Amino acid sequence: MNIDKFTIASFIDHTNVKADATTDDIKKLCSEAVEYKFHSVCITPFRVKDAKNFLSGKETEIICVVGFPFGFTTTQEKVLEAQTAISDGATEIDMVINIGTVKDNNWQYVEDEIRQIADSIKPIGLKVIMEIGFLTKDELTKACQVAERAGAKFVKTATGYGPRTPTSEDIKIMREAVSKQIQIKASGGIHDLETAKSMIEAGADRIGTSSGLQIISVEGQKKRLPESAKKGSE
Repeated sequence: MNIDKFTIASFIDHTNVKADATTDDIKKLCSEAVEYKFHSVCITPFRVKDAKNFLSGKETEIICVVGFPFGFTTTQEKVLEAQTAISDGATEIDMVINIGTVKDNNWQYVEDEIRQIADSIKPIGLKVIMEIGFLTKDELTKACQVAERAGAKFVKTATGYGPRTPTSEDIKIMREAVSKQIQIKASGGIHDLETAKSMIEAGADRIGTSSGLQIISVEGQKKRLPESAKKGSE
């Protein structure tokens, strides 16, 4: 596939999950998503109703993050958060894996939690955010396999709040860990076209980023954001 700044828009989940995002920020996000034909907007639970209002009559998907950004809320809280987001208008859910239970090697808990959330929102698909910066290669591989077994539709790299940004090598590990039926979302630190393309070439099916406009612009093809602007963005 020839990926350029014109075709890549359909891969992009246009994201604003910042703590200080305002109603006007979400309105702008939704307007940009429609104008530039991004796949979706990705927002926090409180902003789902706003996005549904701003995107009324549009085909743009609404993604809500759950257990965000650190994944350490209880399964029951995540289930309720996901179900509430869907009731409010979300059409996709991106949940953060319980990182602590992965580090505990408590794979039964990890699998049970993912399955409960996936089952609770059917037929809507669940993405599971791995937060790769906290995981070893073996843990990442196992977590992806467990997520697939538990009914996830996507595995996803990061929140943007973790200790490092994903690389194309992370995507390759994830792609090798799961079957072709599972899709991969690359997110965290993707701010230019070159990086986005490398993720897709490595096996990513979706790109989560707060820099969608920069990626599709000529000026943004190799332009880097200052470090202060990156933290907390996908």
